[in-house]
Amino acid sequence: MSSTAEQVASVVDVPTLISVANRNFGVIQRQINGLTHADSLLQLPFRGNCLNWIMGHITQSRDKMLQLVGQPSIWTPEQIARYERDSAPILADDPDVLPFEKIVADLGTAHERLVEALKGFSLDDLAVEGKAVIKNAPPWNVAEWLHFLLWHETYHVGQLEILRQLTGINDKVI
Repeated sequence: MSSTAEQVASVVDVPTLISVANRNFGVIQRQINGLTHADSLLQLPFRGNCLNWIMGHITQSRDKMLQLVGQPSIWTPEQIARYERDSAPILADDPDVLPFEKIVADLGTAHERLVEALKGFSLDDLAVEGKAVIKNAPPWNVAEWLHFLLWHETYHVGQLEILRQLTGINDKVI
């Protein structure tokens, strides 16, 4: 193991990355259970994004993770751009809004591919400089990128509880 790999191991390792990805995915599945495309378009009464945008944003972020582990993208550049940071809010009449069911299915595919790819990774693989998947970001290794993107995903996963309740469901799933 190289000294760079040892430095990576002091921060994060493959089992931890897989565990966080699985935990986030499990919470997502519980929070969106029973929700429809129409539910995903409901707007908060204050500045914020709807469930469709949040789920699309999480999915495009998982797509970036796939790129980091050498897997093909699941979305086109146009689909990714629609759900990127600072993209326009999703509105019910937007012609480029993706069906919620597609977003959910694509996130599932991205999750499976990410976890399978990571199972074959070593600490040396994580220590390699990663492709810059976010503009103006520092040069990070694959581990740093995945660690950041999973943290970022966790932030958005937390928003799903409020968006679930916006649909009129009055439950507690976690």
